Amino acid sequence: MNVALHQLLDKYPLEKLLQTIPTGLFLVDTEKYIVYWNAEAERITGYTAQEAIGKHCSLLQGDPCHAGCRLFSDSDTFPVINQTCSFLHKNGEVISVSKNIDLLRNIDGVVIGGIEAFVEITQFKREEDLLRKAVVKRTAELEQEKAALRSVLDGMTDPVYICNDKYQLVFVNQAMVEVLGDVTGKHCHEAIYNEPGVCPDCPMDVVLTGKAVRQEKMFIGGDRIFEVIHSPYPDKASTTQKLAVCRDITERTQTEKRLHQANKELDAFVSTVSHDLRSPLTPLIGFADLLIDRYSDELDEIGQISIQEIKKTAEKMRNLLEDLLTLSRVEQLKQPEFPVDVTLVANEMLFELADKVIESSAEVKIADLPAIRIPEELVANMFRNLLANAIKYAVKTHPLVEVDGEEADGRVRYRVKDHGPGVGTAEKMAIFEPFFRGKDSRKIAGTGIGLASVAKIARVYGGSAWVEPTPGGGATFIVEFPSEEY
Repeated sequence: MNVALHQLLDKYPLEKLLQTIPTGLFLVDTEKYIVYWNAEAERITGYTAQEAIGKHCSLLQGDPCHAGCRLFSDSDTFPVINQTCSFLHKNGEVISVSKNIDLLRNIDGVVIGGIEAFVEITQFKREEDLLRKAVVKRTAELEQEKAALRSVLDGMTDPVYICNDKYQLVFVNQAMVEVLGDVTGKHCHEAIYNEPGVCPDCPMDVVLTGKAVRQEKMFIGGDRIFEVIHSPYPDKASTTQKLAVCRDITERTQTEKRLHQANKELDAFVSTVSHDLRSPLTPLIGFADLLIDRYSDELDEIGQISIQEIKKTAEKMRNLLEDLLTLSRVEQLKQPEFPVDVTLVANEMLFELADKVIESSAEVKIADLPAIRIPEELVANMFRNLLANAIKYAVKTHPLVEVDGEEADGRVRYRVKDHGPGVGTAEKMAIFEPFFRGKDSRKIAGTGIGLASVAKIARVYGGSAWVEPTPGGGATFIVEFPSEEY
């Protein structure tokens, strides 16, 4: 075993993080013996860490790894990204994976091992293989007996066409004829998609490399939307044609649009109701304060408690309605023309929460945060909720709250890290649902909307939100967005 690699693992306590990532991952020393094996690797391969660690990586009977492992190959530039291969599951089943490979080096740059991260693509490969086999079979039938192939394709209810690498239609099935007439011999971009030249998004070059491509297209002169699966169509020894199977998804698309519209209407309804219900609460709270200020001495204990409960309940209802109003407006705000200074906004939210920070003796550290093109109001709401959440639930255990962020690989990520009691496994997903409140929050004021708003903001702008354990104890709330689009 490579001692340096074990020392590296001991020095950097990544165990909890590596065991939670949704990617199979294992490390080997320079002799290719496995020294680390995470939970997802156990799930994908069937081998437990106890069974894998200490064994040679040939345990997996990888293909094409057995013909020449690329991990320590001089001919490769590392890292090697998206390599497709197969493993043999413990139960004997062949599983397909897409993996990334890289070398591990010590501080002197000496290679001390290797790392492989992989995800299972067995189902995708099966479907791809089935499609490829079907195309090969149909091609053979076409060469041997074109009439038989026409009979098969004509029996399909989905429109189908085949075009060559010159974009000329060499076959259309009966379903396509019923939609557009017999367009055999014409160019697909003109006869099907009403383009004077090759379609701007034409997948021909990709398909001829042996890959399948999915698109959503409309045919000439129609209002129907089709899901078009473009696949390579082998012709003898080489692939020179493209097979396209077109499925009508108009109803599905319309249903999605109706659902989107219904969500907008629901948000509008929530916004209206929240606004209308919030209006009478202001005088109710004001009159309660007036009674407390002027007449508290004239009331007995029950009267004083009653007025305090009226005010407390009204304030709780007002806060709930304000949170609902914010939640409903997430998709209604206009995207700013320029990126927002997120560091400034986060510090403004810290200043807004100054009373709670002082009261709880919290220590909040905010690092420089990457800017992003999302409405400032939503950025403020996001950090207001995350900071308030940490101050409410975590600082009693440990006062430190840390805020940082980074931009890399087309993603912008923000983290709010506390060192409190953490979030239980059963609550990790539910915690971002509206009105959900964890078992430790029963005696703490809140509406159950804050984290739901954070999750919706992330979702609307193409990102996601989740929580991870903080090394050493606590919870790290993470919000991520695509930086290229936003």
